[in-house]
Amino acid sequence: MNRVYIKTYGCQMNERDSEAVAAQLRARGYSVVENEHVADIVLLNTCAVRDQAEQKAIGKSGYLAKRKRNNPDFVLGVMGCMAQNRGTALLEKLPDLDLLVGTQKFHRVPQMLDQFIQSQKGLGPRPSTLVDLDAEEGSEETIREHLGDKQAVSAFVSIMQGCNMHCTFCIVPKTRGPERYRSMDSICEEIEELVANGTREVTLLGQIVNSYGMRQIPYKNGISPFVQLLERINAIEGLERIRYTSPHPRGFQKDLVEAYGRLEKLMPYVHLPVQSGSDSMLKRMRRPYTRRRFLEIVDQLRAVQPEIALSTDIIVGFPGETGEEFEDTRSLFEEVGFDMAFIFKYSERSGTKSAEMDDDVPPEVKDERNKILLDILGESSLRRNEALVGSMQPVLLEGPARKGKGIFMGRNPANRKILVPASPRLVGQTVPVRILEATVSVLNGELCLSGIDEEETAVLPVSK
Repeated sequence: MNRVYIKTYGCQMNERDSEAVAAQLRARGYSVVENEHVADIVLLNTCAVRDQAEQKAIGKSGYLAKRKRNNPDFVLGVMGCMAQNRGTALLEKLPDLDLLVGTQKFHRVPQMLDQFIQSQKGLGPRPSTLVDLDAEEGSEETIREHLGDKQAVSAFVSIMQGCNMHCTFCIVPKTRGPERYRSMDSICEEIEELVANGTREVTLLGQIVNSYGMRQIPYKNGISPFVQLLERINAIEGLERIRYTSPHPRGFQKDLVEAYGRLEKLMPYVHLPVQSGSDSMLKRMRRPYTRRRFLEIVDQLRAVQPEIALSTDIIVGFPGETGEEFEDTRSLFEEVGFDMAFIFKYSERSGTKSAEMDDDVPPEVKDERNKILLDILGESSLRRNEALVGSMQPVLLEGPARKGKGIFMGRNPANRKILVPASPRLVGQTVPVRILEATVSVLNGELCLSGIDEEETAVLPVSK
């Protein structure tokens, strides 16, 4: 009774937390499986940012609870943001849970499961629901294990936990707590270990990643703690690419913008959440920048790195959003020409300041505004992708594509997904790819054999 299945809802931070829990469990002798139906233990790592994610996790828990009633030895746990947000009140809806684990206690999961294993061996009483939602000092340093038996060409690295911003629409400060930063030494040691095991690209994770070290690590010669960290990671031998998510526009000062012109491993891609293009909306959202300042950041980044790709987050239908305010968002969205965007229709989240506001934008208006932005995004993404047809792109091959025999997936420096016929032996290498076709979300190409050992690849016709 030691087969564990972990299902993850939500963001990259949740994915990274799940990976660390899986690695810790494997180190303790558990078998992490990819099929819930063969698992003796199922853990749901949950999200609380949007109501839909919570409802999915609650529905899944209810479904699994039926299985538990037929098999008393089956163990069911809920971890993460929803557990932290709802607390023990969740047990009223899900009384069959065995574990309820908060966002600062992921590293406690293995020993909690051990209690159930011991009880099934007759070495102790079966515990009732184990609940651990308390804050824990130093928990930011516990998410560093990776699954060493899987080739991770690209890996996530958590550099901090929590958020201090308190945007009115966001539940994260409640579920993740205040900002807490890992040491630079610990982060770099983790990345060095990853590189030694074949990783070539890392993505640094934080709720507001470019606030790393603020008010804790001093500036050096005008360089912020986050850029100091980027400099140290840039110097790690064998690492090829650095990315990070998600930053805040407030953190894009001169040193970070200029880093895109001098750190060769810092990739020309930024996820830059704007949320709204209206100053009055930004003020209600408690976002400490203006439309003008956001556009200045975009211009500065493109001046330093003309090939930079930009993505963003947008909320439509935020309480009180007028037609004029949406027009400000639409015009900014069109002016910037984002490569990618995550567009959300506002939904109330209990525990946030915006939940105290009147959700007065009708659902059909939210739908219409969402569609308008999606249409603009589709045109912008396709136009920017088509501009790459005929060009040669350096592509880091990550692994087989989901569809197509002999087709592999990789990304160029600007984070565009590229499909190419190749050999498995090229996974983990950066190869030259000539772009032949473009869609809104994917580029298709062919390997340029110049500079590549022909024995290392099998050239196949490009999939149409």
